[in-house]
Amino acid sequence: MQVETIASQPFNDQNPGTSGLRKKVKVFQQPGYLENFVQAIFDSLEDFSGKTLVLGGDGRYFNRTAIQSIIKIAAANGFGELIIGQGGLLSTPAASHIIRKYGAFGGLVLSASHNPGGPEEDFGIKYNVSNGGPAPEKYTDAFFKRSQVIDNYRIAVMGDVDLDHIGTQQLDGIAITIIDPVTDYAELMQSLFDFALLKQSISSGYITLLFDAMHAITGPYAKRIFVDLLGASPDSIINAVPLEDFGGHHPDPNLAHAHELAETMF
Repeated sequence: MQVETIASQPFNDQNPGTSGLRKKVKVFQQPGYLENFVQAIFDSLEDFSGKTLVLGGDGRYFNRTAIQSIIKIAAANGFGELIIGQGGLLSTPAASHIIRKYGAFGGLVLSASHNPGGPEEDFGIKYNVSNGGPAPEKYTDAFFKRSQVIDNYRIAVMGDVDLDHIGTQQLDGIAITIIDPVTDYAELMQSLFDFALLKQSISSGYITLLFDAMHAITGPYAKRIFVDLLGASPDSIINAVPLEDFGGHHPDPNLAHAHELAETMF
């Protein structure tokens, strides 16, 4: 694997907190900004050579671009395998479950939660530890401290990875495994809830539902769980296709933003 070491200058605003680093997309698009922060994370971790990193995000603008950069930095820093949601998609709860299920070292989740998406809007990145939870403060403090003095990042010289086809690719000594982003999480839900009873309740009309995914990451999960597994009507899931700008809306499920859902329900 050919690895380049790129000289860089530290940025003074990369203090992530336990919810991750959230900034406007244009901030992340600055040369070296994303790369510096990811390298600062890896520089602050220990004993991950050859181990597995989970990677995915909520599909907002800049998600796919960021994933391609992170793949190359992770490869250059010695990870042995990357598990990535198909299309770069992976909800935060699903990422946490996948980290635990596959015994990954940790994961990077690309999300700015309910903040709006798009070229002029928000982007975010956070590190989850091996138990699937967000990095504790001792980790995030270390990331910030390293980001203040970092002067280079390492990146593999390799082409972009196909994120859209499920399977494992061996690339320059690193395995890239693209997985269905929903399957493992749906199986977890089936182990926690009585799906037979829920399916019966929906089919009998005892339970009626309407789920507004707001063109965010939950759409594919809602369709698989409620429609495919529990038998709800397809039209019970609205705005189900994830969009980079969330359809121009603010994907915060409250009465201020979920107008379509509220009007239908009430």
